[in-house]
Amino acid sequence: MEVGELRIPDRFERLRDLDSGTLGAIVVPVESMLAVIDERFMDMHAADRGSFMILRGQTGAGKSTFLDTVSFFRVGVETQRIPQNQDLASGLPLEPVSHPRIVVLEGREALGQVSRQEIEATMHAVNQFIRSEAGCTSLVVWPANTDDLTSLLKELGNNLGGEALFGLTGPITMFEGPAKADYVRIAQQTVATLNDGASLDALGVSLEHAEKLVGESETIGSYLARIRKASVQAGDRVRRLLVKERYRLWTVVVAGNEPEGDVAALTRGGQAYADIDRLVNSTGANIVNELKQYPEMLGILGTVLDARIVHLDMVCINAIARTFGSPALHAAMQSQGMQTSADSSAIRRIQESDLGILLQGAPLRTRKRGPKPGQNTKDAFVKLAEISRTSDGLLNEAIGQALVAAGLVEQFKIEQSLGTDLSFFSDIYCIKEGVPIRLEFMWRTRTGRATIANYVLGKLNNYGKAIGLMT
Repeated sequence: MEVGELRIPDRFERLRDLDSGTLGAIVVPVESMLAVIDERFMDMHAADRGSFMILRGQTGAGKSTFLDTVSFFRVGVETQRIPQNQDLASGLPLEPVSHPRIVVLEGREALGQVSRQEIEATMHAVNQFIRSEAGCTSLVVWPANTDDLTSLLKELGNNLGGEALFGLTGPITMFEGPAKADYVRIAQQTVATLNDGASLDALGVSLEHAEKLVGESETIGSYLARIRKASVQAGDRVRRLLVKERYRLWTVVVAGNEPEGDVAALTRGGQAYADIDRLVNSTGANIVNELKQYPEMLGILGTVLDARIVHLDMVCINAIARTFGSPALHAAMQSQGMQTSADSSAIRRIQESDLGILLQGAPLRTRKRGPKPGQNTKDAFVKLAEISRTSDGLLNEAIGQALVAAGLVEQFKIEQSLGTDLSFFSDIYCIKEGVPIRLEFMWRTRTGRATIANYVLGKLNNYGKAIGLMT
């Protein structure tokens, strides 16, 4: 995920394309307002007629979000919207229902959006509707964000029906939106749900900064807009440092104990993005204390660098070494008593590997479990891991050759400098559709979550120093 692809909308209309499960992960209940709705429906049921509510709240307070999601917190309640371009003068075109229904007159929140003549005609239509059989279970809500419209609706409503129209709770219901104490949680849930599980830290917004922005925001909408602005600014700060290259840092874990589960535990989403929070919490190594000096920068660095962690299995690596190894690698393998004859499955295996899938632009999904590697495979990998201790460039070159042969990248170089004042080199520098990707290979006979986290954080630290983000 790139910062330019962030999705942090501050208006509910931009969320209506989400399914209810995804939306439910974002919305929090506004209990005080739900209690008002409960009371209004009970009064309607006793009176056997519908009701009308003027819902007054600031722009961005969350009126639309609340009205559209009442059903998340109250069983059997339905919300229907009547768009601004729908004429209501001849009556509300709704069929009768037996369950409680909220009818929202949307797009009419301020004078100017609708004329006084249209307002009067609409109020007459609403009055007739709530007294009819079709409207006896309906609460018609007119959201308003200006005092002049609110006053006009109150005046017209009192002239038409007064308490019979508004109920005993009064003509105007004030909506404050979710409590400010919930703002950070709402932002965290929104960011994670819409951005592959990313945290605020991953967008360059620390918890302290997020809490500070609460005090500067009058509504949840304005708060989310500030979070979005802070995220974009953090990304811009890093991108300005990446003058020569838009770096992409992918760590490829290759180990004899097949740590696929540990890799998955340190990533988020189908694109295997490095989860900075999990990485930091998974190791107590000194690198963590060093990186905690830059909490916001570390998170946004992982995002801007497109940092990912990928597992590559032993069977695939063995096949690559045998098929694409150079004479020097094959000589080293033969000195260990290993086979060097080509493996016809090598290209298929690299294409079907997690690395191959991601390079093809597809997301990782639940993998079908194949047979566990046999002892011969394990023994062969141990020998390759031993070779990697002194000659990892030979193995990395074979992998680069395999990636090109499989059509996964167009070209590659090994031990490519980052091109900065500090001397850091990437194991494999490859070009995919004109875009550079730097692969760092972690070769181990055995590894675990803490070791992987320490390795990845070390690489992020190096790249951060190289581009001048961390000192």
